[in-house]
Amino acid sequence: MNLQDKVVAITGGGQGLGRSMAVYLAHKGAQIAIIDLSQENMDETKRQVEAAGSKACTYLCNVANEEQVEETFDAIIGQMGGLHGLVNNAGILRDGLLVKVKDGEITKMTLAQWQAVIDVNLTGVFLCGREAAIRMIKHGEGGCIINISSISRSGNMGQTNYSAAKAGVATMAVSWAKELARYGIRANAIAPGFIATEMTSSMKPEALEKMTAGIPLKRMGQPEDIANAVAFLLENDYMSGRVVEVDGGLRL
Repeated sequence: MNLQDKVVAITGGGQGLGRSMAVYLAHKGAQIAIIDLSQENMDETKRQVEAAGSKACTYLCNVANEEQVEETFDAIIGQMGGLHGLVNNAGILRDGLLVKVKDGEITKMTLAQWQAVIDVNLTGVFLCGREAAIRMIKHGEGGCIINISSISRSGNMGQTNYSAAKAGVATMAVSWAKELARYGIRANAIAPGFIATEMTSSMKPEALEKMTAGIPLKRMGQPEDIANAVAFLLENDYMSGRVVEVDGGLRL
């Protein structure tokens, strides 16, 4: 896919990895549909996309709400004239051990902790992927859907909910690649390792040092590393049904 003037929607595009993807793709000529829950954050991403010489539109949307997702993708088609790519990037954390025993007292991961992450990180990806696919089919130009998974999809202590969701979005991408190929739609996933974002910047220095020491490349990834992978998957028309690990060799 030549990204010049192609419309790419990015969920969670208001900050962090989503903003980095938006600006990176804008430099390649893509027009960006920014989807997020913070208008202020989206406005800043839009400003940066426009500074890169491209067009951006913003869409307030809770990706876990079916009606809002349907309305958002209708609005993208109506306002931007098409849809060629989707990056399912929106996600949240509600970390905690499944059960924890301290001083003889047992606490547990609550259903609310579980459900909040599943709603956004798994159901939200399903809803956005489904609605994007419908509009790509109707538009008749094909497209590419990318789900942002995680190294945690293989299981990570304290992340039962997050790991389950990230495993799910990886396998959904493989399923969609098989189902949607007949319509010219490709689907892939990216599994980032430890990336330097607002989330990790709040960690204690000693924790960051310990984390980095276990990475073969001895550094955390940068948001641009993930944005580069997104661009590669959008541009390479023979990449489909694959989960690309961008983790500095951590899982080799």
